[in-house]
Amino acid sequence: MLIAILDFRTAPADRAAALAQLDAESDAVRAMAGNVAFRVYASREDASAIAVVHEWDDEQSFARYLASDAFTRSGEVIRPLMTAPPVSRRFHAELRETVA
Repeated sequence: MLIAILDFRTAPADRAAALAQLDAESDAVRAMAGNVAFRVYASREDASAIAVVHEWDDEQSFARYLASDAFTRSGEVIRPLMTAPPVSRRFHAELRETVA
């Protein structure tokens, strides 16, 4: 499994637009082959911070997402709103169990 965590900042006045773009693409991302989860978080402590947590079955699935129209569209809207370069951390993980 591949887990990617993206952190970025916008001006507080632009955060709603960035969140709206991510929300608009979320169903398409979640429907992609290999997507396990796609979660968007707006920081409660910092009015400029946004985090996106992705879970993918494998690197190939994540690579297809990075090459997708959904990723391109979001980048076209969100990158100009960013006030600093984004930070993306990617992890290989092994699911030990799911507790319900």
